[in-house]
Amino acid sequence: MMKATEKRLYLTRHAQAEHNVASDYSIPDAPLTQLGRQQSEELYKATKDNIQKTAELLVSSALRRPLSTMVIGYKDLRKRLEAEGKKVIVLPQLQECNDLPCDTGSSREVLEADPEYAGLDFNELSPEWTSKQGFYACTVPALQARARWIRCWLRSRPEREIVVVAHGDCLRYVTDGYNSGALWANAEVREYTFEKNEDEDVRDEAWLAPVKEIAKEGTEERTSSEVKESKQHGET
Repeated sequence: MMKATEKRLYLTRHAQAEHNVASDYSIPDAPLTQLGRQQSEELYKATKDNIQKTAELLVSSALRRPLSTMVIGYKDLRKRLEAEGKKVIVLPQLQECNDLPCDTGSSREVLEADPEYAGLDFNELSPEWTSKQGFYACTVPALQARARWIRCWLRSRPEREIVVVAHGDCLRYVTDGYNSGALWANAEVREYTFEKNEDEDVRDEAWLAPVKEIAKEGTEERTSSEVKESKQHGET
């Protein structure tokens, strides 16, 4: 059995989305901007000859901006894995942390009707995935519990190398355990492994350890949490 400390996770923040550039969190399930699509193409160029040739699993949040980043930026990896019978896992637990319109996903039916996402498997999306309640609540304890669930889920997977596409605030909870304010650029990829093997992890937290930066195609656009906070303080 593979040790957790031998695994490699390539955590990716989505490319620039409309709410990033407009500082407007009222945009429903905010899509990528044209620049975000260009950043996703640059992400593809930066990873097509390395991690896309070796990764064994591709996982994405179910919101539009990470889905589109994944479809454009990791197209070779997706094609190779699907040829091997391994579909992209669209994971609702990777959704962004706030209950803002920009961070609330679309229904499974809406996503399945979008031509850009043709062929993706949305079976993991239950009706309550957009509820922002219960397991998907936006309280700190709920977000910390969900981040721990994500880490443990990734550790339990049999694959050695996993690419994950998600959101800035979500990635902070996953890597730091809270909304640390750590800067994540749009279309940035960082490599992580696990601090401990499962049998050594007494608290079963599955904490991650950084390895190195793989790619960084955008700038550190503010997350929705930061936009919300600045507006509450009357900033622009």
